[in-house]
Order: sequence, then structure tokens, then C-alpha cells
Amino acid sequence: MLDELLKTETTIIDRMPHKKPFLFIDQITQLTEERIEGSYFLDQNLDFYKGHYPEYPITPGVILTEIMAQIGLVALGIHLLDKKSAFSSPDMSQKVPVLSTTDIKFRKIVTPDQRVYVVSEKKLFKHNKLICKTKLLNINNEILAEGILSGFILEKTNRQ
Repeated sequence: MLDELLKTETTIIDRMPHKKPFLFIDQITQLTEERIEGSYFLDQNLDFYKGHYPEYPITPGVILTEIMAQIGLVALGIHLLDKKSAFSSPDMSQKVPVLSTTDIKFRKIVTPDQRVYVVSEKKLFKHNKLICKTKLLNINNEILAEGILSGFILEKTNRQ
């Protein structure tokens, strides 16, 4: 079971449309068709910390949103598309889930050099739309941010 998760994790991370330095997913620790859990380490040397409150670096909300979206929406969406392609004929490799709307409440300041954890539960996956209830947590299981993320399936060849 653990070997299967590691293989799936590697496949999903490799298929993410994001690449370093804009890839905010280190590992996936749980994955089902209903839920994903994963984490990312916020290294103090990341470029955005150099200019975002340089005397008291804090993680920008847009980066926290991106971490939540990459793990909680896009990675889960890739997994769901893989499952869907096993039952249908369309080439799912030419499709990718992208963020479309967010409703996030930020609860605590997030500083560098800590690992953050994302827990996301699928609420809807229908007609190429994915909606998830997502939380961002620290190592003490305190909620740093939470909210609803939604996305849709983008055809890689269609960039409208």
C-alpha cells in the first residue's frame, strides 16, 4: 500500500503543471478519490521572503493559497482524472485541473522554515468541475487557513 502511494505520488508530482521554483508540493501522505493530504516545507531562502516584510518575513497569502490549490485541488484533480481515464476513452494526458475560485479565511501568520500540511476533501467532481473543502495546518495541527477551492479541467492545447 505504501509503495503504491509513493508511485502515485511521484506520478502526480511529475504531472503537475507547475515546476520549480513555483511547485509547492513536497509529498502526498494520503490519497483517495475523496481526500488528499500533503505537505510543503517553506524554506527561508525562497525568493519571495526577500521582499515580503524582509525584517519580519511572513508567507504571502497568495503563496498559501497556491500551496492549498496545488495539493488540495490540482493534485487531487490529476488523481481523479487518472481514475476517470481508466473508464473512458478520451486522452486525459491533455487535460489538467486549474484553480478558478477561492473563498479562503486566513487564521494565523505563517513564517518561514516550517512545514505546512494540506487536507482537502472533494465536495463535487462533475462536468469537469472540482470543488474541495481545504485546510492548511501547521505541525501542531492548528488551522492556518481554510476554505473552499474550485477548479475546472483545462485542455492543454486550448489556452483561452
